[in-house]
This record gives sequence, C-alpha cells and structure tokens, in this order.
Amino acid sequence: MKRLIKKTVLITTLVAFVGILSVSIAAAKEKVIIFHAGSLTVPFAKIEKLFEAKYPNIDVLREPGGSTKMARMISELHKPADIMAAADFKIIDKTLIPQYAVWNIRFATNQLVLCYTNKSRFAKEVNADNWYKILGRKGVIWGHSDPNLDPCGYRSLMVLQLAEKLYEQPGLYDQLIANCPKENVRPKSVELVSLLKTGNMDYAWEYLSVAVQHDLKYIKLDDHINLGNYKYDTFYKQARVKVTGKKPGTWMYRIGKSCTYGIAMIKDCCNPKGAILFLEYLLNPDGGLKILKEMGQPPFMPCRVPTEEAVKLLPAPLKKLVEVRN
Repeated sequence: MKRLIKKTVLITTLVAFVGILSVSIAAAKEKVIIFHAGSLTVPFAKIEKLFEAKYPNIDVLREPGGSTKMARMISELHKPADIMAAADFKIIDKTLIPQYAVWNIRFATNQLVLCYTNKSRFAKEVNADNWYKILGRKGVIWGHSDPNLDPCGYRSLMVLQLAEKLYEQPGLYDQLIANCPKENVRPKSVELVSLLKTGNMDYAWEYLSVAVQHDLKYIKLDDHINLGNYKYDTFYKQARVKVTGKKPGTWMYRIGKSCTYGIAMIKDCCNPKGAILFLEYLLNPDGGLKILKEMGQPPFMPCRVPTEEAVKLLPAPLKKLVEVRN
C-alpha cells in the first residue's frame, strides 16, 4: 500500500514538473507580434505555421483586422506590435511613417471581385456584364466592408464609381449605394464571407484572394474597374472616397489606385531580431511569397521599394529581397 502511495505521489510530482516545464518553455519563446489586413489571414496562418517549424523558439502572434484600424491601434492606442502588414501600402505611409515606422515594402497585389454563392438571388443570371443591374434590384442583399476601417471598403466604393464612368451610367453609384443599407456594411471584408455562406447575404465585395481561399463563386471585373492592374492607374484616379482622418472629426480622401499591399517593421519594437527573421521568410520567393501566389494573391517578385534611399534604410537581410521600382 505504501509502495502504491509513493508511486502515485511520484507520478503526480512528475506530471506537475512536466506541466511547469512546458509553461516555462512556452514563456521562454520569443514573440513576434503582427498586425495585418484581414485579407491576409489565411496565407499568414500557413506562413506562421511553416515559419514556427523553422524557428521553434519563436511564437508568432497575429491580429487581423481592417488595415486602417490596425494601423490606428499602433499610432493612437500604442498597442505593442513588431510588424504591420496593410492591404493598402499608403496606410503605412500616411499613418505610421515617420513616427512609428521608417520604411515600407510593397510585397503583393490583388483585385476586387463580386462574390456570391448558389444561394444568392439571381445566381444563375449574374455575370460580368450585368452585375451592377443585379445589385440594383429590389430584394437583393449585398454588402461591403467599412471604408473608414478597411481598404477593401473604400475600394469597393471606388469600383462602383468607376463602373458608372466605364458603363456611362450617370447616377449608378448613388442608385447602388441606396440599395445597400448600413447594416450591410461590416468592419472588415472577411466578415462578409460567413454571411454569404449562410445565405444571409447575396453578394459581397471581396479581394480575389479571399474568394479563392474560401471557395466562393465570384465575378471578375473589367480591368478598368477592378483596381488590379497598375496600367489603369490613370483611370482609377477618377475614384475618390471620403473617409475619416487621423483625428476624430477630421476627414480625408482616398484616391483610386491599383491594390498594393505594404509591410513595415515598427520602430522600437519588442523583438526586432525575430521580426527581421519573419520578414526575411515572408519576402522570400521560395517562402512566404510562394504561399501567397498559391492562394490567389500575386506577389511582387522581387518586392518593391520606391528609391535607393529606401533600400539603405532596410535591415541588411532584407536588402537582397527588394528592387527599386515606383
């Protein structure tokens, strides 16, 4: 009996020791905190898994959301972060540089598509030529993300503005917006995916990569309006969307431009060494960029910075992964 009690105590002690050891090992791991666009959630989850397998002493902590909101969490709420990845590289330029970041690497592109499912009203009828007529029909429920929080939100409105010009339909933008009540506008575009899949929404504006990653049906738009082809930037500039400014009560305009994602390391971040390692993996054509490409999001290979001066500001391991290109 005594022997059994001793054995039980020994086992209990060992279990407790292993538990304490596991907690200690977890606590000892370096953390890399990444704020990123919601549209990067699926590829970044896979990149995180592969990166952590390569660097088991690093624990990547990701927080996805609308890029504008994520940047403001750093600049206004001073939330700790090592890396910020935005769906619109200009958000980093305007919100974080120069106070919270020094450089900004453009690493991927995207385009807007109109997503739907078999449950959507007029699913068998909608196509690249009549989509705007479908969205204007009574009873059709469609939505987009909040333009004040998420680049996909103001880009969705830009698509509608550009469609009015391309199809020569005066008043089209106002007509379509009138058919999209406030409850159909969500904080981030990925929230609309579940509404589509449950049949609570007929159509939603998303990035092509999000549509591919979530197996959604989608309408590809003319290059003049999908914001996915830099050759049409002159046409895209005709779109202007008013959004909230840096300070409460202020406003600013977002001007149409092809979708370009940017990423930066935050100044005075907690783990610059770990952040550089993650960025080096992400921006590698055989690493993170390969995963982005596989998941329907075309990366820049190599990634881009605007000037030679910008290259000089980069950590040494990243300089070989970029080219100077406007």
